[in-house]
Amino acid sequence: MTLQETKSDLWEAVAIATRFCYALEHTDEIGKEHFVTEMLSCLPRLFIIFTETVISGDEPEEYSFLASYVDENMYEAIRQRVAALIGSDDTYLETFEEDMKYSDTPIAASVSEGLADIFQDLYNFATNVRESEGETIETAFAQCQENFKMYWSQTLCNVMRPLNQISHCQE
Repeated sequence: MTLQETKSDLWEAVAIATRFCYALEHTDEIGKEHFVTEMLSCLPRLFIIFTETVISGDEPEEYSFLASYVDENMYEAIRQRVAALIGSDDTYLETFEEDMKYSDTPIAASVSEGLADIFQDLYNFATNVRESEGETIETAFAQCQENFKMYWSQTLCNVMRPLNQISHCQE
């Protein structure tokens, strides 16, 4: 992969992250069907770009200087708006939960909480890039990619299942 292709992938990641975050921030304006369609469009693209993009060259600088823009209040506001929008479809049974191996009862998960978890990292990524006018794109992407691999890649896959159910399997 050339440096030009990598830069293009990084900017594509910013664009998809921004689109994803916009949808979560504007749930009041777009309606349930459009919201679910947006999520089912963004989530697979995010998975692919954070899985396949490789930043070549030197190790990225430490992430400690990158700002965090999402606080607890913003996270909770996003979670509540999504939960209100998708209503009873917010809760689903999770089979990939670690505790599931030891449980006789199903474990419930929340689409809104999963999307808010992903939002937190993507919003910080996109905002760091925007605030630095692109100067931090490689470092911000590397941090977000590391968090994707360690924390939210499984969450992304898990929330796609109930979103797909809402979109394609309900009458």
